[in-house]
Amino acid sequence: MRSGSPAGFFGSFFPWLQGQAYPLLVFTTLIWGANAVAARLAVGEVSPMMLTFSRWIVCCIALALTSRREIATHWRSLLPSWRFITLMGTLGFTGFNALFYAAAHHTTAINIAIIQGTIPVLVLVGSLFFFRTRIGWLQTVGVLLTVAGIAVVASQGQLALLAKLAFNIGDVWMIIASLLYAGYALGLRRRPQVPAIVFFAATAAVACLVSVPLVAAEIAMGDFFMPTPKGVALILFVGLLPSFISQITFIHAVGLIGPARAGVFLNLVPIFGPLLAVIVLGEPLSAYHAVALALVLGGIYIAETIGARKR
Repeated sequence: MRSGSPAGFFGSFFPWLQGQAYPLLVFTTLIWGANAVAARLAVGEVSPMMLTFSRWIVCCIALALTSRREIATHWRSLLPSWRFITLMGTLGFTGFNALFYAAAHHTTAINIAIIQGTIPVLVLVGSLFFFRTRIGWLQTVGVLLTVAGIAVVASQGQLALLAKLAFNIGDVWMIIASLLYAGYALGLRRRPQVPAIVFFAATAAVACLVSVPLVAAEIAMGDFFMPTPKGVALILFVGLLPSFISQITFIHAVGLIGPARAGVFLNLVPIFGPLLAVIVLGEPLSAYHAVALALVLGGIYIAETIGARKR
């Protein structure tokens, strides 16, 4: 492996995990679940748009240091797809992260993680509408259960709030963020034929640039403040772990066992997220959280596993 490639970087720091897809995927989803906790810890320590921008700055620097050879070799192949890459980076990375970190100011890490866990089913629904992918009745049941889980979280288990559509704005932003990321996942079908890490570097660079106007707007609105030392530590955490290292471990794992089998592990995110929120933040796990989590995980299992197998 070349030392300048992400695979070489991975082999240098995690040699004991090479070829071990399952530990890699557990590590990846654990870090992605921890991102919800980091978002809550960042409240009052770094403003949300600054966190979004800084996250991609750190990630781009890490990519430049570890993947510059592959990027230099393949970047010209991306030029014909620059509009597509701009759209993917803007919506899937900047849009998702901006709403994700803004939502943390209004809702709990448990809610964030549970709602984020619905993305695989949202991708399934998007496949139906945009690619005319046929889904069976069991997959439909799974989708309905997952939507019910979102409703339970957003209404805090209170039917009266559901009837009045009186939802927490943070939960609403997380639903929109999940829809944006589901759109990004669907768009990956049209990804240019370059190494995955090169495409990721291009979208990360777009995300960094597109975040600049958001920081400017935050300053103009008087919501910006300089990160505290804890805020700087959180920027480094989300920039290096959820944004960079976990992406490399996921790409490496997909290369070992394929995207379909690796994708099943994404269902661990709504488990790790609430668990870490309870342990690290001391957030209370209410009965409606348990019901929502059961609905979301049950819906994903039925839609992606049982329903897909039946088809």
